[in-house]
Amino acid sequence: MNETSIRYQSGFGNEFATEAVAGTLPVGQNSPQRVAHGLYAEQLSGTAFTAPRSENRRSWLYRIRPAAVHGMFEAYAQPRLSGEFAHGPVSPDQLRWDPLPMPEAPTDFVDGLYSMGGNGSADEQSGVGIHMYAANRSMDGRYFYDADGELLIVPQSGRLRLHTELGVLELEPEEIAVMPRGVRFRVELPDGQARGYVAENFGAQLRLPDLGPIGANSLALPRDFLSPVAAYEDIEGDFELIARFGGHLWRAAIDHSPLDVVAWHGNYAPYKYDLRRFNTIGSISVDHPDPSIFTVLTSPSDTPGTANMDFVIFPPRWLVAEHTFRPPYFHRNVASEFMGLIVGEYDAKEARSGGFVPGGASLHNCMSGHGPDAATFEKASAAELSKADHLTGTMAFMFETRRVIRPCAQALGAAHRQTGYTECWADLKKHFQAP
Repeated sequence: MNETSIRYQSGFGNEFATEAVAGTLPVGQNSPQRVAHGLYAEQLSGTAFTAPRSENRRSWLYRIRPAAVHGMFEAYAQPRLSGEFAHGPVSPDQLRWDPLPMPEAPTDFVDGLYSMGGNGSADEQSGVGIHMYAANRSMDGRYFYDADGELLIVPQSGRLRLHTELGVLELEPEEIAVMPRGVRFRVELPDGQARGYVAENFGAQLRLPDLGPIGANSLALPRDFLSPVAAYEDIEGDFELIARFGGHLWRAAIDHSPLDVVAWHGNYAPYKYDLRRFNTIGSISVDHPDPSIFTVLTSPSDTPGTANMDFVIFPPRWLVAEHTFRPPYFHRNVASEFMGLIVGEYDAKEARSGGFVPGGASLHNCMSGHGPDAATFEKASAAELSKADHLTGTMAFMFETRRVIRPCAQALGAAHRQTGYTECWADLKKHFQAP
């Protein structure tokens, strides 16, 4: 990249204008007969041309070569990455996994992707794919894009440097990034290895949730979302372009870096967000507000109030409610929940050997009962409630979807699956005494 430092622009869904070479952006039009500096004008559309103005997402790119310049695609085998989630019955069992093991052989971000489950497809323009990644090598001479959906990347261990067509994002654990559908990028690993989670959203683009009576100043604030400024690569060589298309991977030879956008303007761009800036709210009297108060981003569906996908976090916070069982309560949910832990301990599960640990995951599908384990229940039931409980050093998250999450066969049969997960509730005792 040509940049001297990584720089960002603030705001969610903003109309940005940025150039790495002065005088590149045309004035008063998008596609002049001759673009400055001999560049090509190309529009990248993330929505239909006729989408409502408030929903329309597109950016104009001024680049060294058009994106059409590459070789023919051929199938690329990555057996751990799946795009089909529709085969066979799904058990309602609660599931949990230890962290995805780090690879022994050199493995980059693309080859390190490991599908856990999902629903829907890009063909349906609905649903979500849920993956994890474990990588120990930067992407060298290869670039990637996903034509099926946008990617929500959640690092758990190790930093990522995302070199994209529109600039560079640097990411660390407790930050997230969203890579829009179709944007090309490569991933560097500054720490040599990295592990985390990825949601592949096939539905409506992620956006900030409506706040209703909460008001204007809580949850995630638009100004805390950062998009990159223009930065380009002008290099030639024998490279590889990998595409996620129709649930499969494809690769084509390319003789130059596709990250050659010298300037761009628009509102369709990668962005990052620091989860530690989330303005958490909660109860100050009794009981729990619904966990929707922890929603960072949502992908709406055709049913108002019922998301195709929500991204929800459980960050550090104060618990102050009176006469209230303070950890997350036992519940069954019409939605399906895939949960991960970035750091610390989740307050509904004891951090002990074989428990819910950073880098691990759990799946509670539609109407499958779940909640605190026995040790957490006993401790919380006897807790002193006259004092506030300050949860620190923790960050958990949830990919929540209106449809059943269909686990992949490799996830069900994985050596790192905790086959005895349901035993965490076995010691919940009967306390009932008839009057």
